[in-house]
Amino acid sequence: MRNSHFARATSFSSDANITPRKSIMKTVTISIAASVCSTLAAIGLMTVCHGTALAAESGNAVTSAQGADNFYQSTQVSIQKVRFKNQYNMEIVGNLVTPKQLNRSTQNPAIIVGHPMGAVKEQSAMLYAQKMAEQGFVTLAIDLPFWGESAGQPRNLVAPELYADAFSAAVDYLSTQTFIHPQRIGVLGICGSGGFAISAAKIDPRLKAIATVSMYDMGAVTRNGLHHVVSLEQRQALLEKGVSQRQTEFTTGKSLWLSYLPEKLSADTDAVTREFWEFYRTPRGIHIPKGRTLELTQNRMLSSEIRFVNFYPFNDIASIAPRPLLFIAGDQAHSREFSEEAYRLAAAPKELYWVAGAGHVDLYDRANLIPWQKLGTFFQQHLAK
Repeated sequence: MRNSHFARATSFSSDANITPRKSIMKTVTISIAASVCSTLAAIGLMTVCHGTALAAESGNAVTSAQGADNFYQSTQVSIQKVRFKNQYNMEIVGNLVTPKQLNRSTQNPAIIVGHPMGAVKEQSAMLYAQKMAEQGFVTLAIDLPFWGESAGQPRNLVAPELYADAFSAAVDYLSTQTFIHPQRIGVLGICGSGGFAISAAKIDPRLKAIATVSMYDMGAVTRNGLHHVVSLEQRQALLEKGVSQRQTEFTTGKSLWLSYLPEKLSADTDAVTREFWEFYRTPRGIHIPKGRTLELTQNRMLSSEIRFVNFYPFNDIASIAPRPLLFIAGDQAHSREFSEEAYRLAAAPKELYWVAGAGHVDLYDRANLIPWQKLGTFFQQHLAK
């Protein structure tokens, strides 16, 4: 199912073999998950990974930022800051994006857009929100609780249940708007928000169509690392350190921040960290929320990071059917295993759509690679009256 504009993308329907051809299967090879390795190193459990720095090869993945447009500003849409409460009585802040030609006398379809894990709505989510609004949808790009402009203390707290609830809270808000059809609301989750959106959709049937882009299962990567290279013993050591640090915070108030993304790269920085760094630590994608610093953006506390060990978004994913699922990922993405696993476990209707030559972060902001037409067609079909 290819469209002419994105001729290099490969799509798989629910009854297709989800393994791409050998010629495009040269995926990133990593000796241990970058996130878990840096966590272990930060807490003194591991100083090197398998005796060497993390290694990765990008295969055919595009490594430049050609076409990157994270801070895109559309002339075809209007943007309004909105605020609403979740079930925990916390304020969620989002940008409501509407086509300038929107007919407000009728009820229109809407899409909730979630940002990558550790990011804010101004990073990737607003690009997607504007591009989808240009196709006629009302969109709402939200900050997850504890991030960006949304409420929650301490900042950057890991709270998967509250992240998922934010998408349901967004449905609550959208359903009260007279120009939005409450039965025509979809969700688009980028990176970690793909997993949070799926978690929300399992218990919120108001989310009628679910799409993910460059999805990360934050639970699986924390438990097992990329490609399941983290041992049970390493996971248990991480948990021991995490609860020890929690006790320290209770008694002293001092937090331990994990430096996933340093301000500067070193010669032995692994390829996955470099990929994220080139977005979050350069003008390509830097956005520092009010009251934060560049050093603390993206980075999280060890004591809350271990909550991801208990996060299983793909458990019972088949229960979302017959609502449709679309998984989009770069065929060179280091994170492709998560989209593959979600697709394997989901029930039809489902689709796994590969973007040829794209890595994980490429689909955050490289507007020339992101399959806008595919996303538009998916939501037009499944949010129709």
